[in-house]
Amino acid sequence: MASSTSDDDFITVVCSNPNRIQANTTSTDVEILISVTNIPSWDLPSILCHQTVKVQAHRNRLIQHSSYFNGLLSGSFSESGLDCIAIEWNLEAFLHILNCIYDCPLDVTSKNFLPLYEGALYFGVEMLLMRCKTWFSEVVSAEVPPQVQLDDLISIWSFGLEHARDFLPELCGSYLARNFMWAISMNCFVDIPYDLLLSCVKHMNLTVDSEMHLSNALLVWIDANTECMEGLSRNEDVCTGILKQIRLSLLPLWFAAEKRSSCHFSKFADESIDSIFRLLRIPSTGSVDALGASHLHDLRIRLTKFSKRVNLSSCSQITSAVLLLSLLPSANSIDYILRGIGQSPFNLERLDRDQCSEVLNLLPTLSFEAVQEVDISKCPRLHLQSAIECFRKSFPSLRILKAAFLLKFKISTLRKLVRKCPMVCEVDLTTDTSPIISSQVSVVSSSPAITPQISNLSLNVQDMTSFYNSGLSIAKLTLEGRNDLYDSDLQYISRFCVSLQYVNLKGCTSLTDVGIASLLRRCIKLHSVLVCDTSFGINSVLALCSSSSNHIAVEQIENELLDSLALNLQILHMGSCKCVDETSLLKLMSQMQKLKSLCLSDTRLSDGALYSFRGSSLEMLDISNTMVSNAAVAYLVGGNPGLKCLKARGCRNLSQQESDPQKREFSFSYSCRELHNEIGRTCMLEEIALGWGFSYSSLEALKPAITSLRKITVGLGGLLGEDGLRKLPTICPMLELIILYFQVISDRTIMNIMANLKKLVVLAFCHCLGDISILSFKFPMPNLRKLKLQRVTPWMTNNDLFILTQSCANLVELSLLGCTLLDSESQQIISQGWPGLVSIHLEECGRVTTMGVSSLLDCKALEDLLLRHNGPGLQRSFIFDAASKLPMLRKVSLDFCDAAEGDFDIPNYGDRHFLSTLKIAKCKLQKGLKVSFVKAPRRRQVHKETLVLVWNSSTVTRTVVKERL
Repeated sequence: MASSTSDDDFITVVCSNPNRIQANTTSTDVEILISVTNIPSWDLPSILCHQTVKVQAHRNRLIQHSSYFNGLLSGSFSESGLDCIAIEWNLEAFLHILNCIYDCPLDVTSKNFLPLYEGALYFGVEMLLMRCKTWFSEVVSAEVPPQVQLDDLISIWSFGLEHARDFLPELCGSYLARNFMWAISMNCFVDIPYDLLLSCVKHMNLTVDSEMHLSNALLVWIDANTECMEGLSRNEDVCTGILKQIRLSLLPLWFAAEKRSSCHFSKFADESIDSIFRLLRIPSTGSVDALGASHLHDLRIRLTKFSKRVNLSSCSQITSAVLLLSLLPSANSIDYILRGIGQSPFNLERLDRDQCSEVLNLLPTLSFEAVQEVDISKCPRLHLQSAIECFRKSFPSLRILKAAFLLKFKISTLRKLVRKCPMVCEVDLTTDTSPIISSQVSVVSSSPAITPQISNLSLNVQDMTSFYNSGLSIAKLTLEGRNDLYDSDLQYISRFCVSLQYVNLKGCTSLTDVGIASLLRRCIKLHSVLVCDTSFGINSVLALCSSSSNHIAVEQIENELLDSLALNLQILHMGSCKCVDETSLLKLMSQMQKLKSLCLSDTRLSDGALYSFRGSSLEMLDISNTMVSNAAVAYLVGGNPGLKCLKARGCRNLSQQESDPQKREFSFSYSCRELHNEIGRTCMLEEIALGWGFSYSSLEALKPAITSLRKITVGLGGLLGEDGLRKLPTICPMLELIILYFQVISDRTIMNIMANLKKLVVLAFCHCLGDISILSFKFPMPNLRKLKLQRVTPWMTNNDLFILTQSCANLVELSLLGCTLLDSESQQIISQGWPGLVSIHLEECGRVTTMGVSSLLDCKALEDLLLRHNGPGLQRSFIFDAASKLPMLRKVSLDFCDAAEGDFDIPNYGDRHFLSTLKIAKCKLQKGLKVSFVKAPRRRQVHKETLVLVWNSSTVTRTVVKERL
């Protein structure tokens, strides 16, 4: 604190709080007297308990540092000669102002900024005004996580607008623009004033992960503010003014299609779809001149120096030219720049690797060093080589690349990526898993693609060294569904990605046990292994259980467990890996101690393996379709209190009492109820899937563990009954997913679910019993996204379907089986009611396709289409027509019975568009039983076989299986 100088002229300032407070019950005084002479030792909490505070302060110091007191105490006012003056102001703010005047430490925060700034303005304390302004400018300009809460920001913006402090609204708008993704996650986002929001979305530093995030946020804001804007003449202008800031050409097709039913966005959605298809009609090697210069701005992906994530997922219209356009300094100068180097951005796809790099080196591309994650999943028109060159130049800090469902992204492409972008540590190359899993189907005939015996990658010594150095950063690699991945590719990966910690090989059906084992031996840092639906077997188990050291002394062999890969595993998913015998599985289970997630569904899992498990950190356990007992499961659950997810559907032994004490080391008799009691006492579950042995009494026993449950699946063998289903919303109010198989349902139970579980996202009733009607589905379910009704609504008519579109207006996936009263008009009801559907499954639904398929193809964003036994009206060219009209279509399932000409044309590799899986079932006629009053036996259609075609990065595999897939 500064000295009091030679002037000891004191004045008493009596400050009263304008908003009266209830005095502290322990204090008998309404007011308190304090002095600035001991200001460092002020006890603010104690002082602020009083309604009035008398402060003895130096008259000259107040006059010197405050224009308010200067005018009051040194002018012609009557107060100038008084020894005591009174003011009304917020006590805490005024005491902080005095702290500033007397040079005491003062921390400005987002909570006290506005009171301090307002007080500094009123009392004319320039030093505090400057301190507040400096603090706010630094905070809103910092590149650290947001330090000003959104509700405080709104208050500051409003204050600045009201008091003509222009710098405050400007800084608030800039701050909100840079931190927009954070702001939309706040509940008070809808409270942002329109003018602030508009200035934000127009700001040059508006930073969003994708145009979809911006669009969705603005629609949420409009929906929340519609009521208060009703009746205002500017209501329509408000909506239009803010929505026209969206770059409609960059929206995902499914999002634009879904929003066609939005009252505020329908016009913009139609414009977006038209723009997307206009782009799709331009060949990927075409010219942007077809769009016109006025559209270039709308094609620029929003990138700022603050961008951390770029999400282009499901934007089928994106090409490397659009990406490049966004990386150049200005859309207006692109033609001049490109003519200068004699190239067009759309011609980049025609260049080989070296030429592409040379051309990009000539362009003045911008660098966005904050970008760490890029998602190009489902962008089939994006030329990957050109894209990687763009990433190299403009995203030097890129660490995560998601490129799911891009069949042309090969292992050789991965090599280019890690060499060009050496900081990349996570890559997702997921594709659709082939339905041909050897352990699950019976193959009649097959014409598989030729499996290469050696790697098709030709590397010289320089390439090997370069890739080795860059590949060291890859820690997480997802290759799920890549049936074009062979042992040679895996050997290549294991050699150069030695820092691999997480690998997902689920559904990689071309790999062998030996190949997987080789990867496990080489990548000694692995802690997460996902190998469901592969040939993972005994060799792979031995690789996990053996020492991670290449050379072990004889005397150390007995201690090899100490550094085995299994010991450090955190995730192991090996569902349907039936090549692992009980002995190997027991050995593996005995070594895993740090496991958090374990999937052993459809394996040879035994009780002994569960009893041998030593871990205590499990959070997810999937033992579906195994022969484990209640006692063994209870033992495992009891030792893992952090379990959040338990899946045990199809475990028939869970419904039986233990009868063989020789196989039960820990319990001679253990009932279902005892198991459920153990779960109820031990866990706090978020997801559960049960079947055999699960009943209403089980629900009561589990009650303590499922109060926060979000997902529940009840399968064959479980019986909740009407009482259980009726209590489900009360016991589990947070449910987001309900899937019921073979349960007894009624209108009463479904209406109770629909009325009370407003957060429900997925609802499925499959092969359930009971009488229900359309009354069950008249409750609005705006959050419901996926609906599956299989053999539960045979009475459904077109009118009922229309009612369903009104109550479940936001569906993206629809599956109907056995709705025999539907006809061809239902196609239009579906396409108009749910224009954003990405998955449609219609089977045995009356005469839906008798007149062919037309309106269903208006669901432009379809990715998965199943039409079977809905009427023989499908044209021979239907597969090609659907694939050409639906740019995102990947999976099609049909039946020869519905072919108008008895057959379908199969597209060749080049004409398949985005298609990756095609399944066509075939039926045969079977004689029925003779009945006395029937002259001849009736014949009915039964399944015979299924033709399955699976496309990968270079070939197609054609397989015929007995099962109906």
